[in-house]
Amino acid sequence: MDTLQFILDERERLEQAGLRVGVRTVESAQGAWLRVDGRRVLNFSSNNYLGLANHPRLAEAAREAIGQYGVGPAAVRSIAGTLRLHTELEETLARFKGVEATLSFQSGFCANLAAIPALVGRDDLIFSDELNHASIIDGCRLSGAPVVRYAHGDCASLERKLAENPPGPGGRALIVTDGVFSMDGDIAPLGAIADLARRHGALLMVDDAHGEGVLGRGGRGVVDHFGLHGRVDVEVGTLSKAFGVVGGFVAGRGVVIDHLRQKGRPFLFSSALPAADTAAAAAAVEILEESDTLVRKLWDNARYFKERMNGAGFDTGASETPITPVMLGEAGRAQEFSRRLFERGVFAMAIAFPTVPLGKARIRVMISATHGREDLDFGVASFVEVGRSLGVV
Repeated sequence: MDTLQFILDERERLEQAGLRVGVRTVESAQGAWLRVDGRRVLNFSSNNYLGLANHPRLAEAAREAIGQYGVGPAAVRSIAGTLRLHTELEETLARFKGVEATLSFQSGFCANLAAIPALVGRDDLIFSDELNHASIIDGCRLSGAPVVRYAHGDCASLERKLAENPPGPGGRALIVTDGVFSMDGDIAPLGAIADLARRHGALLMVDDAHGEGVLGRGGRGVVDHFGLHGRVDVEVGTLSKAFGVVGGFVAGRGVVIDHLRQKGRPFLFSSALPAADTAAAAAAVEILEESDTLVRKLWDNARYFKERMNGAGFDTGASETPITPVMLGEAGRAQEFSRRLFERGVFAMAIAFPTVPLGKARIRVMISATHGREDLDFGVASFVEVGRSLGVV
């Protein structure tokens, strides 16, 4: 018997259920339009909210960094991998976020894997939104702490869970939530959650991957959006979405950041962020410090697209942000919808289980500041054409 038969069986099961993920290949720089699998297509799939992934200022910063520092870090941060560029980026991010200090990581995923196990352990307790990102879920698992899930965005549910589940022998409780939920585009009720954290003596952590560069003053994030500076113990952010590069960071009080330098395993045991990415990320933050033009353009585009889509009869769910889910229900329908859009020149990927619950498959449209009105009109017209052919609208 083939020892890998279980993999072949699972692949067949996914294929039959319409859940097998197909991966397309991008053959151009990021922008409103891409070349994907040999075709020029409208880009509705990237997290490049502000169009910075191909910005000349970031590219020049990356080139200069390579010229001075080379292409690889050659070490972990705690041995010989910390460049002056890393400390400069962290100082820039701290100023931008309005916190005492930040610490950069190889990705937002790594930032969560570093922060959660460093804050709580098996004798403590975690309260986690049921729709939190996979990186939060994995960070909770690595901590060894029991996890109590509360109903999505439901503070009454969280309050009940806090009352019913006192912390373990370690005495610490951590409430952790996404700031913006990446599949639905809704925003966590962070003010009410902060009130509950204070009342119950719990630490509060927010993963603001999809809020950085999008929410708050000039893109300063969900904590700034709600005016909660000083009331959130740990903010996790990413450099790979609105900032257009790659990497992640944790922001907060200096004592928290110093603790992560001692206890954050991705910081201690994985090579540092390369010089080019570090310098480009700092340039992206500086652009946002100088002007909110790109953030305002992003929101103008998002409002316009949603109005047109809703007017055409599409269900865009509960989104409060530029993330625009087009709800379709079954995975097979969403995959066929995506395939037909691609044939018409629109790159918008289907999202299905396990990324979203069964029966809630959708096309997730990611709006960008790079899109012009004519791009958005083309996209809407393509959705309408496919939607009519499949009986969706």
